[in-house]
This record gives sequence, structure tokens and C-alpha cells, in this order.
Amino acid sequence: MDSIVNKKTLKEMASQKVSREEAEKAVKTLILWAGDDPNREGLKDTPRRVVNAYEEFFSGYKESAKDVLSKTFEDVQGYKDIVMLKDISFNSHCEHHMVPIIGKVHLAYIPVDKVVGISKLARAVDIFSRRLQTQETMTQQIAKSIETSINPAGVAVYIEAYHQCMTTRGVGKPNVSTITSCFLGVFKDDKELKGRFTDYIRN
Repeated sequence: MDSIVNKKTLKEMASQKVSREEAEKAVKTLILWAGDDPNREGLKDTPRRVVNAYEEFFSGYKESAKDVLSKTFEDVQGYKDIVMLKDISFNSHCEHHMVPIIGKVHLAYIPVDKVVGISKLARAVDIFSRRLQTQETMTQQIAKSIETSINPAGVAVYIEAYHQCMTTRGVGKPNVSTITSCFLGVFKDDKELKGRFTDYIRN
């Protein structure tokens, strides 16, 4: 598992798996705490629906980006320039308030002797985003997973997102986006290459 949680902790968590019944009961408790009646018609089935939604929201814990990115292709005909994906939409959840983070990922790498399917890169983004996250951590996780899996000359990841923990609560600033980036290898060392990457994002 390529999460920020270490393997020992994950193993311990797996042995203490919460049942679906317990999860639905927890949702019912939250409805009561909020001040509503979980037994009224509109809310009777809400605990089940919430647990179903959480299974989708946090499905990334059940998958490994390393496994997804392990399918590579070595016939690149000597190509050693930027491979880039723009505007990969994602939905994640803030680990501090468990409310949505909605944004886009732009990523690129410079192949050395192999490439990976572009759909696999988008899938890796989904795996990391479908966990409780901070944007800073997710940026690093995506970049490191690409670097580890295909050993490119360099990796660049740029994320722009809106955090509902800031837009719908707290300071309530709805138009503020958060930008994070990670540059590895030649993207870190070569200003011209980094500039090309950022120009591609703008254009």
C-alpha cells in the first residue's frame, strides 16, 4: 500500500475492520448529534447511502498506484521529451474536516527507456485522491509513484484545487484556489524544461 500510513499500521487497521453495520450506526449518531431524527422518512435510508458513498470516496485505500503503473512499454523509438497530461479532474477529501477538495492535476515525465499508458497515470491520480488527504501530500505521492515505477529522467506535478473546508466553512472564501507542485530530476534542475511545463499548463 503506497499511502502515508506505514504497512504495520495498515495491517493493524485491517485486523480491526469496522463492520458496515457499525459504520451505518455512526452515521445515524451524527444525524442525531446534528439535531435531526434519523428515523424520519427522508433520513431512514441515509446511513446506508452515506456508507455507499464513502466506499466510492475512499476506494483508493484498496488500490496501489505502484501496481497500476507497473504496466510499461519499452518500445519508445528513442523518445526522450515531455510526456504530459493536462487537466486531470479529481475529487478528494480533506483529512482535517472530511469535506471535498475539488481540482485538477497536471503532470509530466521525461522517459528514459520506457513509458506508461496515459490512462494509468490518470488512474494513479484517482487512487491517491480517493483517500483522506492534504493537497501537499497528494502532490508528493503522485510524483514519487511515477518516479519509483518507471524511473524517468524527471517528473513534474502541479495541482490547483478548491478546498471546501475554506470555501463553505471557517473563513468562507469561495474563490480561493490552492496551488502545489513537485519537480523531480531534470524538471527540478532544468529551468527551461520547468518553464515549458508551466507554459503548457497556461496554454
